[in-house]
Amino acid sequence: MNLAFTEIQETIRMVQMESLDIRTVTMGISLRDCIDSDFDSMNNKVYEKITSYAGQLRPVAEQVEKEYGIPIINKRISITPVAELLGHASKDQAVQLAKTLDKAARDLGVDFIGGYSALVHKGITKGDQTLLEALPEALSVTERVCASVSVATTRTGINMDAVKQMGEIIKEASELTKDANGIACAKLVVFCNPVEDNPFMAGAFHGTGEGEAVINVGVSGPGVVLNALKRHSDADLGEISEVIKRTVFKITRAGEMIGRVVAERLSLPFGIMDLSLAPTNAMNDSVAEILEEIGLERVGTHGTIAALALMNDAVKKGGAMASSYVGGLSGAFIPVSEDNGMIKGIEDGALSLSKLEAMTCVCSVGLDMIALTGDASASSLSGLIADEMAIGMINKKTTAVRVIPVPGKSEGEMVEFGGLLGRAPVMGVNPFSSEKLINRGGRIPAPLQALIN
Repeated sequence: MNLAFTEIQETIRMVQMESLDIRTVTMGISLRDCIDSDFDSMNNKVYEKITSYAGQLRPVAEQVEKEYGIPIINKRISITPVAELLGHASKDQAVQLAKTLDKAARDLGVDFIGGYSALVHKGITKGDQTLLEALPEALSVTERVCASVSVATTRTGINMDAVKQMGEIIKEASELTKDANGIACAKLVVFCNPVEDNPFMAGAFHGTGEGEAVINVGVSGPGVVLNALKRHSDADLGEISEVIKRTVFKITRAGEMIGRVVAERLSLPFGIMDLSLAPTNAMNDSVAEILEEIGLERVGTHGTIAALALMNDAVKKGGAMASSYVGGLSGAFIPVSEDNGMIKGIEDGALSLSKLEAMTCVCSVGLDMIALTGDASASSLSGLIADEMAIGMINKKTTAVRVIPVPGKSEGEMVEFGGLLGRAPVMGVNPFSSEKLINRGGRIPAPLQALIN
């Protein structure tokens, strides 16, 4: 991929002044050939395969980072959904496997390993149930293991039995890590329509349609987009869209170049570029601030969804022109704890939980990194999940829930999660009960949109 000298200059500026970075280089690894009826044998095979394939991931990424001058913030691994390996395992063995994954990630020096996952949108196998039962403990005794559970798709509908379980699991995981503000929940995502090549955590897993191993890249540039918009303060909304498209095109080209170099040096195929704008708590590295630059006094006010739809669409169009291998989630994340603008919107009373839910209709993923009051019931959490799953199911898009009920905390308090996970103001849930709905169980049937053949 040839880059003109002017593009190189622009890239240098974006890195040095506008917080451009490669958010993650993620190696996906298939573990299906590790399945063994003897658990100890399988446990050893899993560790050996991960450490064998990813042994050079961190050093190679760091070398490429130095050579090209573009920061690679996270080095990560995604694996085959672990529930597929657990058909004959016990809950204790599932927790032990989580510890093995954590050890592998720690020994390799990678930031996270994702794929402690189950796909239960239509039914729950023995392995799935074992993983679900192990989830709270597994996430509370590990640091780098991330988990996800698919409970709905457009083609199958919503598995409400699984939705009920997930509300209970989130509540239990929060209590097990109450001394750390329920941090285990920050590593757990509940999905509708999950994708198989997502490089971002906590929802990454290496899907069954993927190859033996692959390199997927997530590039992020809210700061670059924000600064570009500031140079066009008088533009109309059509011109704003063009500015975002052109900017994301440049970001994507830089990211794909880095990803391909890393993949080549690791002798692995390059998979996809995830275009998602992912914010951090760094100054001016905020999706909310982009929306405010488009014209909102504060994110959450009337017009927020229109501005977010414009931005998300422009991101996809710009990135799709820059790469033939766009995948993952590709849009815009709106995690509360990781975005200073979102935090400010909540503190000022402009942004509510209901508004955040409405915003997920037009952006990537869903309710993300939201701190909730510690007294939120399991059925309320399940109701929140069910609503978000319905949005994804009806709109044929990926949606997700990553919420953290913080034990002992009340609405309005601020909690610190540390590092990339940031901080968040605690939000309250609706005081009225969803328990009867959740306890009905069964499946919400697939919508008419599922009949596409």
